[in-house]
Amino acid sequence: MAGSGSERLLALLGDSGGGLEVVRRICELCVTELAVSGAAVSVMGGPLTDGSQVLLHATDDAGVKLEDLQLTVGEGPSVDAYNSGGPVIVPDLELEHRRWPVFVPGAAGFGVAAVCSLPLQVGAARFGVLNLHRTTSGPLTGQQLSGAFTLAEAATVALLDDVEAPGSTRLRGQGDVHNAVHQATGILTIQLGVSVHDALLRIRAHAYAHQLTLNEVGRRIVGHELHLQTEE
Repeated sequence: MAGSGSERLLALLGDSGGGLEVVRRICELCVTELAVSGAAVSVMGGPLTDGSQVLLHATDDAGVKLEDLQLTVGEGPSVDAYNSGGPVIVPDLELEHRRWPVFVPGAAGFGVAAVCSLPLQVGAARFGVLNLHRTTSGPLTGQQLSGAFTLAEAATVALLDDVEAPGSTRLRGQGDVHNAVHQATGILTIQLGVSVHDALLRIRAHAYAHQLTLNEVGRRIVGHELHLQTEE
């Protein structure tokens, strides 16, 4: 990253408006200024198992697939960063098979070789994760990593502003890439008489077993093309 560090990044961020536009601009700056291949921001209201993850924005298809994979298998850098409240920085995913036995080969299939996930938090309160990925292995420089933390803090401020806004669901409503999954989860809780947690587990299991994305399974359930009670 060229320039004078955090001040330059914040100057480039400038007045990006509000809501989802700020998140989009932050992700774009990650790619153009931090030498990463893609960036994404997800917000979470709790563990992945309760279905509370919302992918607000991703700069590329690989970023969408990475978040979908983690939501499906329940492991990966986003999961660890959110649960631990600390950064998860992996310069070479090939060395992490024991840590994430399902996520690593899946990510490699998307052409991803390195990841960096930073929790969006204030004190002990966590709101989501900023995820960066690269198609080549290797560490971020100190300046690039500092820039990532700066942009993660900016994303946290954007989420806090959204929470304080009237209605407090502006960002979630605009950016929910997994909207079909949430709708399908609600349908299954009624059809099968199970909890939201169990409904999401059934969707995840079906997606993994049939090598489908969560959104595809969700769309099929919402469109009445798939009835898990007769298959699972």
